[in-house]
Amino acid sequence: MTALSGLIGSGCMIFGLPCLPPIIASPSTREPQAILVLGGSPSREKFAAQFALQHPQLPIFVSSGSPEEYAKYVFDRAGVDRSRIHLDYRAVDTVSNFTIMVKELQKRNITDVYVITSDFHMPRALVIGKIVLGSRGIEMYPVTIPSSIKSESPTKSLRDGLRSVFWLVTGS
Repeated sequence: MTALSGLIGSGCMIFGLPCLPPIIASPSTREPQAILVLGGSPSREKFAAQFALQHPQLPIFVSSGSPEEYAKYVFDRAGVDRSRIHLDYRAVDTVSNFTIMVKELQKRNITDVYVITSDFHMPRALVIGKIVLGSRGIEMYPVTIPSSIKSESPTKSLRDGLRSVFWLVTGS
């Protein structure tokens, strides 16, 4: 149900359709237990390394980011303990960033996660994340990196939202 409401809500945001406000029983008092960095730009790892210093207890999962040696260099240079860093290179796109990493988060009983990506990419990441992570009871807390890149087309968000629902229904 969370995934469906995420898709409907995202469609409303993307296309400006009127939607009812979400019904919230009580505000969440949970805290993120991990940091998930969506690959695609070295600036995301650089930002994540600084963000990680503000959250020294959280593990950091980087999904298909910069090459391994460079990623390690960025986190080392910032002073982030390597034992916190989990680099994964299996994802080929934003949907697989989430469908692969959700399994890793579940294995570690993580129910709340910061998701770091660029501002132009965040709307699509929210659509996918609400469906994929939300379907597994994982709450995402978006952390946006400012950029000068124009926002992605809403069509990409719709397409990847549908791909995420397909993953949800079929498991692949």
